[in-house]
Amino acid sequence: MLDGLPRRFATTRWTLVRAVRGRGSDEARDALAVLCRTYWWPVHAFMCRSGASDDDARDLTQAFFAKVIEKGAFEQAREDRGKFRTFLLSSARNFLSNEREAAHAQKRGSGREPLPLEFDDGDGPRAIEPAGGETPERAYERKWALEVIALSLKVVESRYEASGRRALFVALQPFLTGDEPSSYGDVAGRLGTTDGALRVAAHRLRRDFAAVLRETIADTVERPEDVDDELRYLLRAVGP
Repeated sequence: MLDGLPRRFATTRWTLVRAVRGRGSDEARDALAVLCRTYWWPVHAFMCRSGASDDDARDLTQAFFAKVIEKGAFEQAREDRGKFRTFLLSSARNFLSNEREAAHAQKRGSGREPLPLEFDDGDGPRAIEPAGGETPERAYERKWALEVIALSLKVVESRYEASGRRALFVALQPFLTGDEPSSYGDVAGRLGTTDGALRVAAHRLRRDFAAVLRETIADTVERPEDVDDELRYLLRAVGP
C-alpha cells in the first residue's frame, strides 16, 4: 500500500482521475496528491522551456497546481476526450498564457502585484535544458515519459523487495537500463550464483518491467488497441 492506495493504483492515470472525482474522501485526496507529484516535473519542464527561469518555473508550477486543485480541473478530464497528459499540457499552456497577460496588464499600470516572469530573458538559468534545446511541448512530453518509466521501475522494485529479492534487483537494474558497468560473471560472483542463472534473472526482470510499463500505459489511453502506439510514443519521447 502507498498512502492507502494499492501499488498499481499509485502508478495509473485514469484510475487516479476517476478517484479524484470523489471529492472529500481520503481516496480522492490521495489520488490528487499522486497526480500532482507525478506531473509536477513535466509541467515544470514546460514552464522552463517557455522562458521562465528555474526558480520562476517552480513558482509557476506550484501556482498551476494550486489553481488546478482550486478549480477541480482534474475532475473535468474524461477518457473519451483524449489522453490525460494532453489535457494537462493544454491546461498548463492556458494557465501560462493567462499569467503572461496578467504580467503585461500590470506593466500597463493595472495595480496588480508584478509576477516574477522572465519569458524574454535569454540569460536566466535553464536547469533542465539539453544542449540542443527543445520546444516546451517536447520538454513536457519527454519528462512525462521519464516519470512513467521511473514510476514503473519503482513498482517492480517494490515487488522484488516484498519477495526478499531487492539485492538481485539492485544488481540487475543497470542491465535493465542499458548501463552495464560489469559483466554478468562479475555480478553473478558477487551474488553467489552462476552466469547462466543471472542471465535468466535479468531476462525475467526485463519481462516484469515491460509488463508493468505496459500496464501503466494501458491506463492512460482510452482503448486497449492504443497501448502499442503509446508505448512507441514514449520511447520516441525519451530518445535524442
